[in-house]
Amino acid sequence: MKPFDLQKIREDFPILNREVNGKPLVYLDNAATSQKPSSVINSLSDYYLKYNSNVHRGVHKLSVEATDEYENSRVKVANFINAAPNEVIWTRNTSESLNIVSMGLQKKINEGDNIVVSRMEHHSNLVPWQQLCKSKGAELRFLEHDLEGRIDLKGAKQVIDENTKIIAITHMSNVLGTVVDVKTICHEARKRGIVSLVDGSQAAVHMSVNVKDIGCDFYAITGHKLCGPSGSGAIY
Repeated sequence: MKPFDLQKIREDFPILNREVNGKPLVYLDNAATSQKPSSVINSLSDYYLKYNSNVHRGVHKLSVEATDEYENSRVKVANFINAAPNEVIWTRNTSESLNIVSMGLQKKINEGDNIVVSRMEHHSNLVPWQQLCKSKGAELRFLEHDLEGRIDLKGAKQVIDENTKIIAITHMSNVLGTVVDVKTICHEARKRGIVSLVDGSQAAVHMSVNVKDIGCDFYAITGHKLCGPSGSGAIY
């Protein structure tokens, strides 16, 4: 394995040329949002400089070029998570993705049903389910974790029952860094006919994601944590 060349990596990110309090900028808030490398900044600039046009709404050259780039990006994201391009829907971020799914599943939830999440969820994967349960008279249940931040899969059997309709869980905690065994949870959900949703905001940054292997019904990612532009996200 080649040695980790920190200086070479820093050179990819123009913002790290800044000094803060007289010292080179060191940025450690990547769990919130990542800085952007020159390749991303240049791609955004190229769009406005070379082929700025409406996507899917014109037949002139610039519109065709913009549409091609737009759809090529969808193919890249699909390959990134092992999905088909037509299974990837663009959103503005993970929060919007999760809200779209929760709104779309309203008719599936009735009084007496329950939705299961974990104690480690980001608000984006908690509030939509709180609101859905509140509006439908359903119960929000929690998978517990141990002192190491690991989900208690044995205890999950007491939480998930015949009235569970949705399981929404993070793949990696934004606070603890814990990696959740979402494959086991999603495969069990599928066996029981339970809809499964995974918040992949943090995991997609740090590990290979294979949605087919995980077996989830939905998987959400956000671009701004993957060195991509703000306002970009996707839901599988």
